[in-house]
This record gives sequence, structure tokens and C-alpha cells, in this order.
Amino acid sequence: MYPEQIVMPMKAELTDNGFEELVTPEEVDNTLKSEGTTLVMINSVCGCAAGSARPGVVMAVHNASKKPDRLTTSFAGFDIDAVQKIREHLFPYPPSSPAVALFKDGQLVHMVERHQIEGRPAQLIARNLIDAFETHCQ
Repeated sequence: MYPEQIVMPMKAELTDNGFEELVTPEEVDNTLKSEGTTLVMINSVCGCAAGSARPGVVMAVHNASKKPDRLTTSFAGFDIDAVQKIREHLFPYPPSSPAVALFKDGQLVHMVERHQIEGRPAQLIARNLIDAFETHCQ
């Protein structure tokens, strides 16, 4: 488990931009099974989270004309039980952090895995998500 003083600034990059933290398995289930659209980012301490994933996700939500109803996040290696529960909802995708998923009416409709984040610019991550928002959000 990562120390709080390391994780909190990385969490703040998302929570300061409107993301709600999911820190318990119950919060995960209640949120991901709800009607409408929910974006969830499994946050991470790695460089690809800092350089591509977090900036790309924030860029997407600030620049999309259609946006998910809920923006949520949990932190791998810190919000252990919540992340495990999120990963159950992401089946058949293997565990990945960072990762970004879009749910619609409780169903996974779009997934961005770590291998789709590593080495790619934030703008490409944002474009991928904006396209998914256009398809699945109102």
C-alpha cells in the first residue's frame, strides 16, 4: 500500500476536476450499477498515469460536448478493496492500472487499458474517451 502523502496529490488531480472517489466496495457497486453513464479511472503512481492517463482524462471531460453523468476514481495500491471490486466489474479485462472504463446503465461499454495508455500522449487518450462519450453519453 502506498503512503497517503504520496497518493493524495495524485488523487487531487482528479478530485479537483470533479471526480468522486470510490473507496469502498459498496460505493463501487452502487455507482457502477446505477442508470446513466459512469466514467471510472483506476489511478496509479506510475509515470504513464501522471504523463498520459490523468491529463488525458481531465482533458476529455473538459473538452467533450457529451459527458458521463458521473466521474469517479479509485487508486490502485491505496483503495485496495474498491479497486478489487471495480476489477470484478471489468471482467473479462485483466487487472490494469492505470485504466479507464465507461459504464452505461451498469454495463461496461468502453475500456482503456494500461497498454493503450503507455507511450501515448494525453491528447490521444482524450480523443479516445471523447469518441466514447459521443457514442454512449447524452
